[in-house]
Amino acid sequence: MPRAVLSDAVAEPLMREFDEVFREHAALVFGTACEVTGKKEDAEDVVQTVFLRLLRRGLPPDFQRNPKSYLYRAGVNESLNIIRSRRRHPMETLEDSESPATPHDTRSHEIIHRKLYEAIAELHPVSAEAVILRYVHDFSDAEIAKLLGTSRVTVAVRLHRARVHLKKLLRASIAEEL
Repeated sequence: MPRAVLSDAVAEPLMREFDEVFREHAALVFGTACEVTGKKEDAEDVVQTVFLRLLRRGLPPDFQRNPKSYLYRAGVNESLNIIRSRRRHPMETLEDSESPATPHDTRSHEIIHRKLYEAIAELHPVSAEAVILRYVHDFSDAEIAKLLGTSRVTVAVRLHRARVHLKKLLRASIAEEL
């Protein structure tokens, strides 16, 4: 099947635009992915995946309206996909196994962090985004509403419902650990 080839006159401006978008927003996607996945390596994978998809598919209309919001959402969604994948295909690594050199408090913190993000991955994607924006990035309800293109009241309700759901998920998850 023949592939369409873009002329240099068309490809060059598109690559410059893509390069500019990458330089402006890669740090946002990386930081978000780092917070969600808890691992630098996974965050690097998220950045690569998000921008490769964008490069392959072109710039969608949602992107044109608000690139920061679009890329933030893409970063959160891909990060949550990685967490879901980890849960479906658990694999113990050297850093996951407890060693005598690892203090108990640090290990407990890592377990709580992992359980929290596994629970966030169970939320509806828009609710997960709102939770991460509020409690990880410390955005106000109004800032979240603007970024997600919704009302402040909708964000407040979504956050309340997400917290209730997270409490249930975490209680069940912690009960399994005991």
